[in-house]
Amino acid sequence: MNRTKLDLTGLKCPLPALKTRKALKTLTPGDLLEVHCTDPLSVIDIPNLIRETGDKVEITERVAHEIVFLIEKGGGSSFADSSIQNQDS
Repeated sequence: MNRTKLDLTGLKCPLPALKTRKALKTLTPGDLLEVHCTDPLSVIDIPNLIRETGDKVEITERVAHEIVFLIEKGGGSSFADSSIQNQDS
């Protein structure tokens, strides 16, 4: 299991969610992504993204003016993938 740190401090919506999605694509199941943000909307955007991708937010915490997410890369198909498969049936 690898742990990758992603510093997104100073970026505004929608960039933290987009860059988090991009970083998650490079990870293998079980890897951890530590995301540091300052955008207050990231507390809404990143958990919504994680629900879509099927990954898991392990920890969300506020440290001074930063919001830190610890995300575990899931091994299953994403919500979007399963939605498409259900439509094909």
